Amino acid sequence: MLIAAIVFGPFLMAFVSYGIGRRQENARDIFVILVTFLELLLSLLLIRGGHSLQITGILNGGLWLQDQGLHTVYSLVTSLMWAGTTLFAREYFAHEREGLNRYWFFVLVTLGATQGVMLSSDLMTAFVFFEIVSFTSFTWVIHEETAEAIKAAYTYLFIAVIGGLVLFMGLALLQHCLGTLDFEELAAAAARAEDPVLVRTAGVCILFGFGAKAGMFPVHVWLPKAHPVAPSPGSALLSGVLTKVGVYGILMTSLQALAGDAVFGRIVLILGTVTMALGALMALFSVNLKRTLACSSMSQIGFILVGIAMYVLLTAAGDAEGAGVAYSGTVLHMVNHSLIKLTLFMCAGVVVMNLGALTLDDIRGWGRNKPFLKAAFALGALGISGVPFFNGYISKTMLHEGIVAGREYCSDISGMLGVIEWIFLFSGGLTFAYMLKLFICIFIEKHPEKQAEFDKDSRCMNAASAAAVCGSSLFMVLLGQPAVMNRLAAYVTGFHEILEFRPFIPVNLKGGAISLLIGACVYLLFVRKVLIRDGHYVNRWFRHFDLEDSVYRPLLLKVFPFVFGNLAAIPGENRILIPDSQVVFLLLATIGRTLCVSLDALVVLLRKTLLRETRVRGHQPLKAGRLLTLRFETARAIDPIVMNFSFALLMTCLGILMVLGVIMFFILV
Repeated sequence: MLIAAIVFGPFLMAFVSYGIGRRQENARDIFVILVTFLELLLSLLLIRGGHSLQITGILNGGLWLQDQGLHTVYSLVTSLMWAGTTLFAREYFAHEREGLNRYWFFVLVTLGATQGVMLSSDLMTAFVFFEIVSFTSFTWVIHEETAEAIKAAYTYLFIAVIGGLVLFMGLALLQHCLGTLDFEELAAAAARAEDPVLVRTAGVCILFGFGAKAGMFPVHVWLPKAHPVAPSPGSALLSGVLTKVGVYGILMTSLQALAGDAVFGRIVLILGTVTMALGALMALFSVNLKRTLACSSMSQIGFILVGIAMYVLLTAAGDAEGAGVAYSGTVLHMVNHSLIKLTLFMCAGVVVMNLGALTLDDIRGWGRNKPFLKAAFALGALGISGVPFFNGYISKTMLHEGIVAGREYCSDISGMLGVIEWIFLFSGGLTFAYMLKLFICIFIEKHPEKQAEFDKDSRCMNAASAAAVCGSSLFMVLLGQPAVMNRLAAYVTGFHEILEFRPFIPVNLKGGAISLLIGACVYLLFVRKVLIRDGHYVNRWFRHFDLEDSVYRPLLLKVFPFVFGNLAAIPGENRILIPDSQVVFLLLATIGRTLCVSLDALVVLLRKTLLRETRVRGHQPLKAGRLLTLRFETARAIDPIVMNFSFALLMTCLGILMVLGVIMFFILV
């Protein structure tokens, strides 16, 4: 019953909040805050354990939810993130009323779906809620409805749909190979699998699908675009929780089905290393506050993926202790990154709601006399940079120890791991460099023209927002204590021997010191000398090369249609080769047109009934041409729907979900 309330309660409350918001917006805001804090309270009750929920009669196998270890901790982190951002968002949206009812509705729906992923006990349940998260969080990205937001939302939806399709293909393959998708049964089923190559293929598909949500290279293109245009509370959730939805799927699949598959581990290791280094470089070059934090999220996801890879590789090598350290570091860094980005994105939100600007030149010096904001941002920066006595240091040290153990036990790739270790340390140094860049710009330097105006008022947020921002920043210190982190790691992972891990011995401090020294040198010798010119921050990144516009869109919109269009034309032109091809293609075309028309009809019906859209008034038709004019007026009213690309994508996704539902029914019977 408790799990049902945590997962499905927000879905119900979303409709209640929408109804309240149509009449009283202030009451709706308070209602949403109360719902999220109630969700936090319910998640705390999960710590006692022993809760589970099975819903049969749907998707053949049903939905399975349970609380244990990682499930419980990330349910709690999710609730904490939502409570903090909703408390902060009330002031953030104080001067904005457009589209807020829609925003809050989907915030609550996404909360329930995210809890469904985190508490799932099998991959199919995780997949169902994962897809809901993908579509509902789309509305956060497009919320501002600017040209930049719409383009970023298209990118986000493209990646989500493609990733979801590949993920489903991987799950179908895994079900075929192992006969189960239950987390508790996957390890035993994988051990007796007849075709490990096919299992690995399924794992790669699942890696791609979940990696699309996590922001993993090469399907990371949505992340640097979506975060800057989304509202700051939404950006905090996108970075802190929704990327972890993808990481959670990769982690559970690797942990249960592919632990010990060295080839899969190497694939994850390479992709994680590229993601880690590329994200750090993009963040260093960025001159936009939220884009820097977004690219930073991509880099930290890379750190986490490296940890997952080392767990798989060390398990294959037979080093249980090293695998335990890598796994613990992975989980702890997931938690740390979520809480750090909650703090940093809310700090960015404070800047936005006061200045309405994000570029470093515009916000330079604004925070000089804002002591609480300065302290909160500093704690977040110290945490993510891996400075000793703050939370990020311990988890990064564990990840580093996993790589060191890999160099000893994985002798066949010892040289490669040596290179990756230095990339790891260098990426950590870049993290310190770009956070130092942000902190000095906002809180130390002076604006050349507006500094007197900035210094007039030290008050930049109300008490509720200050509680959310400063309260979240305290976790940087609390989780920086070895006793707390070790016990958390033992609770989440079950590796109780990790209690003996000592992060402050000289050899571990040496790794952290090297990273910080690299970061200081990069800031002094590169940022100050190259990325600042004539007193202005300059973006020297490859602005004219965009992976999406240069590679992905031409591939999807030109190359693939040309290739597969010509392949599809072969049966129609060769009647002797495939006599029944025309009938088959005609039937498929008819089904496709029927689905398309039915969805359009449903859209028009909803907009004219539930959404209460006012009818478009046209000119009075002439008596002689009444029917013709009526046709034109109807077309003019419907065209904004039919020709809207965003809405067409949503309808395509609904069609895909319908098709996937039918496929799942027949595959899982």
